[in-house]
Amino acid sequence: MRESRLDTNDCCIIQFEIEIDDPGRYLMKVKQISSRSGVHIILFNAEMMAGLHHVCSALKHAFRAFDQGTAISNSPEMEALLYASGTRQCRSGLRFGIHPGKNRVYLCVCPGERKALDDLLEDGEIVHEDWNILSPEKVEHLMDLFGITPEELEVSGRDRVTDLILERVALLEVYR
Repeated sequence: MRESRLDTNDCCIIQFEIEIDDPGRYLMKVKQISSRSGVHIILFNAEMMAGLHHVCSALKHAFRAFDQGTAISNSPEMEALLYASGTRQCRSGLRFGIHPGKNRVYLCVCPGERKALDDLLEDGEIVHEDWNILSPEKVEHLMDLFGITPEELEVSGRDRVTDLILERVALLEVYR
């Protein structure tokens, strides 16, 4: 098993858009690139994420769980998806990955390795817009996804939805 001891600063994280016909086949390609390069490659569905802080938090918690021997999945990649979803359920975690059709993803290569990144970038394109800005529709979607009540958001403030999600990500460690 590869060493998972990484800091999220070691990861290259890119906003990426890709059309995927067959997610299983694409994940096999990603796994081949990962194995060949000795890196971990995680693709987070940007529609399910509350921005870059959410991505970094999920990565940090996943790699720490592997380092401490407390991971509940078999790979840092799946562990990161579980943390992103704030749940121990693999089915829920998988929803935070890729799907058939147009995908807007945070492409994470840990540690950042140029050849692996170049190989992955061949299939799609980098997106330069700011995915940290959450539209009212996305806030509603995230509230539903993470079970955040209107009362909870009212107490903490509408601009704190990302903080509430990061809290749920961190609490996953407690529920193990």
